[in-house]
Amino acid sequence: MTQAVPLPTHPLTVATVQAEPVPGDVAGNAATAARLVGRAAGARVVVLPELFLPAYHPPTLGADPTGTDVAADPEGRVDDGRLDPLRAAARDGGTCVVIGAAVRHPDGRRTISSLVVDPAGAVTAAYDKQQLWGGERELFDAGRRGASLRVDGWLFGLGICYDGCFPEHGRAAALDGAHGYLCPSGYLAGSEHRRDLYYAARALDNTMYVVFANSVDGADPWRFNGGAAVYEPEGRPLVRGADTGEDVLVATLDPAALGATRAAHTMLTDRLPHQGLARTTLVG
Repeated sequence: MTQAVPLPTHPLTVATVQAEPVPGDVAGNAATAARLVGRAAGARVVVLPELFLPAYHPPTLGADPTGTDVAADPEGRVDDGRLDPLRAAARDGGTCVVIGAAVRHPDGRRTISSLVVDPAGAVTAAYDKQQLWGGERELFDAGRRGASLRVDGWLFGLGICYDGCFPEHGRAAALDGAHGYLCPSGYLAGSEHRRDLYYAARALDNTMYVVFANSVDGADPWRFNGGAAVYEPEGRPLVRGADTGEDVLVATLDPAALGATRAAHTMLTDRLPHQGLARTTLVG
């Protein structure tokens, strides 16, 4: 059953980033992230790619977990001096920043996570990736639950990369009342078709905005393909980056457009609680 969450009353400006982090350089990548947040002046939410702080580079993530990870306390709070420039950028811009990190938890779990840096500069490990892809399972533990972020009356489900390949993940956020879906990601060169299809589909499936961030460039086999985008609730890109090159793309989410789309395309309210009795099978 869909949660009855009111539509937002005001538009919201968001930004999505595609950039190339340096493997293992958390401090340097945090400074880069701060610079990119500064380029998104006026955006209330800025989304940066999956594992941006340590870079999505499995050889480095496997070889130096102490250097690449940030530690969270039992409440998910992160206190790491390497992130100070990013904290300052969030405070200066009045911005909520969502950025990918490798997080070490007090119980020993290591997760691919989205950190949220709020406009006061506080950092929280807000969401742990639930759907691990390929070799990620050798380095990380899967997240245990979904999470959402509320900003100025807008509710956003949090996902990370491969999560967005599963319709159920975005649908769970929508059924919880989300107006949008924030997806830091790491898509490799050669995956452009899937990159552009999955997140547009999640937008249309759930009549919600989708903000997709991605790493870009780098060296094979860990070369990424950009294409950061913001999709409107019928799945059309409002903005989209090129397949190469750093970029900060800004778009405004419109509550009137969200409401009109949901009035015209009522999949969320028409959704059956189940798909009927046992399936029948015909022989041809």
